Parts: sequence; C-alpha cells; structure tokens
Amino acid sequence: MKGIVKVCAVWAALSSTPAVAADLVSAAAPEPVAAPGWTYSVTPYFWAAGLSGETSQFGLPVIDIDADFSDIFDNLDFAAMLIGEARNGPYSLFGDLIYTKLSADSATPRGILATSVDVETSTFAGLAGAGYSILEGPSGRLDVVGGVRVWSVDTDISFSGAFLDGEKRSDGATWVDGLVGVRGNYAFTPNFYVTGWGLVGAGQADIDWDVMAGVGYRINDTFSATLGYRALGVDYSNDGFLFDAVQQGPIAGLTIRF
Repeated sequence: MKGIVKVCAVWAALSSTPAVAADLVSAAAPEPVAAPGWTYSVTPYFWAAGLSGETSQFGLPVIDIDADFSDIFDNLDFAAMLIGEARNGPYSLFGDLIYTKLSADSATPRGILATSVDVETSTFAGLAGAGYSILEGPSGRLDVVGGVRVWSVDTDISFSGAFLDGEKRSDGATWVDGLVGVRGNYAFTPNFYVTGWGLVGAGQADIDWDVMAGVGYRINDTFSATLGYRALGVDYSNDGFLFDAVQQGPIAGLTIRF
C-alpha cells in the first residue's frame, strides 16, 4: 500500500503541469499602424514550469506537492502549447490551447495488494477571450481583456500482480472559470520590446489567476521571439477532488504573423 501512495504522490506532482497548462494571451510584439482589416498570428511556446501546492484524487489524503520542472519533464509523454490571435484595429480575439500527458510507474515494496502501479494523467486547459485597446500608439498598446478558461484533468491508475492484478481506477474533473485583466506591449526600438499580461477571475474555482512579463525581439515583419517568466495559480475543489497549486517558470515563444 505504501508503494501505491508513493506513486500517487508522483502523480500529484505531475497531474496539472503546463503545462498546465495553462491558459495565455498573445505575447506578440507591437505591430505598426496598418490599414484597417483583420490580422492574424499564432505562437507556439514552451513553458518550463514547476508546480507547488496541494492536490487530492481517488479519495486519498491531501498531498503537498513541490516539483521543479526537471521532475515533471522526466515523466512527460507529450505536450502541445499554442496561442492564436486575430486583431482588427482596437479589437482582438485570442485563444490558448494546452495539452499534456504524463505517466509514472512504481513497484510496491511488499507486493501484497499489487506488485506494481501505473499512473497516467492528461491535462487540457483552454482559454478563449476578447480585448479592446484603451491606449494605442505606434510604439505599443494596452488592452482590457475578458475570457473563459476551461480546465480538464483525467487520471488513470492500473494495478498489476497480486490481489489487485488487472484492476483500474479513474478520477478527474472539468471546470470553467471567467477571467478579466489587461495585456500590453511597448517597443523601445524597432526590434526590441517588452510585453506582459495579468488576468484574475473565478467561477467553479475559488480563484484563477495568470501573470507574465517578458522581453522580445522582432526578427522581421513575420517572426518575433519572446522570452519571459510566467506564474499561474488556481484553487479548485469538488467532491473529494482538489487542485490548489501555483505553476511558475520561464516561458519562450515564437510568434508568426500572416
């Protein structure tokens, strides 16, 4: 049984990584004033976040988690992160999709109930929103934004050997939060700029927040690269499922305009 608890603790440190995950606004560089019409951009990005807080699933006791990115990366099977934005003058629509899949396994020391336990978790986080520029000029802009974030976490535990051989258990939760905030950017030179955002809200979670600050470089009219630091926190609990955690770490993205 100690082995089962151990592998569930490993799961706890992994189950909502960015990697989770999760939920951005565009980090694109300031755009020059252009003729009216829609412009579009996509930003694949990578967020090397650690995770700290408390979590609980499967009716187990609350587990304290404190995992750095290297711990998470060792158990990462797949991750995809992408931002999209459409803009027309002061109006903007944006979205962010994050999906991660992680797994861990452990042998049980005594092997009475099971000889080994496999844990697999997948996390989806999606944000859709809209914004309006309250300040705008040739060097940058400041937008007020609002949006909806959807979280979904699913975890499967499989037992092998002994009394529980072939047994499987699943647990998970899906919830929705509304967020409001600001995002902006400012160019110091034609190539270098600063960018950032701040969002906060609630809904089915008690609180849901997201902040980022970074610097970027405009490579040309099509490509820009951004490097910054991001922190995201959420506190959700329902019917024995708990995820109260903060994810934070460096983030890097490449924006493509068309």
